[in-house]
Amino acid sequence: MALWPTTMRELLLIGIGTGNPDHVTGEAIKALQSADLVLIPRKGPNKDDLADLRRSICDVVLTDPVPQIVEFDLPKRRAEGDYIDAVEDWHDAIARAWTQAAGTEAARVALLIWGDPSLYDSSLRIAERLSPTPKVRVIPGITSVQALTAAHAIPVNTLAAPFTVTTGRRLRADGWPEGAETVVVMLDAGGAYEVLNGADYDIWWGAYLGMDNQILEAGPLDEAGPRISAVRKTAREAHGWIMDCYLIRPRNPAP
Repeated sequence: MALWPTTMRELLLIGIGTGNPDHVTGEAIKALQSADLVLIPRKGPNKDDLADLRRSICDVVLTDPVPQIVEFDLPKRRAEGDYIDAVEDWHDAIARAWTQAAGTEAARVALLIWGDPSLYDSSLRIAERLSPTPKVRVIPGITSVQALTAAHAIPVNTLAAPFTVTTGRRLRADGWPEGAETVVVMLDAGGAYEVLNGADYDIWWGAYLGMDNQILEAGPLDEAGPRISAVRKTAREAHGWIMDCYLIRPRNPAP
């Protein structure tokens, strides 16, 4: 892990839900307004919507005096080689990009984080690469798990039972987690549920949750799975990006 010198004294990681300004809490608005500088990442020409959504949130919730807003190009993670090594190198590159974008004048810097910075987000790990490590303050936001279950009007767990949150990569590699009754899958590049016997499970899926272009699908996995794969492919091609997650349960869980 490389260390990158910075002059920022405080880093605000602000959860913004799934891109809907209504998902930004009052606490998040106050924190954002207090920043000297707001960093907005650009993820490439096919993902302009992601930067646009962050700018739109700033336009809606901020009042004068508006903090300085600086955009920067987010480094890309290499696809080849060991996955963990690639992620570590990627995090080093992002930490360097943060320090370069923040410059030497801003003492309090804010980043707008999709969902909740504690759940499958690496911002906290990247912050550890700054030297000296600034004071980090996390302002929680609505997670995609909350947005998914609310959109489908379902509870995340069954009566008195736990639930498991995992990634598409782990589901594809390991199959159904041992002993799990409800599984929420995030960061799926697409179709990890295909490793399961579709006749045995139900699925609740959502993309662009909380946004105007929200898409929902649900039903028996053997019926809904192909629909989800087709809708997901079309939506990704139309927008250049997609953010989605899903919840799966055995159709007839053991008593």
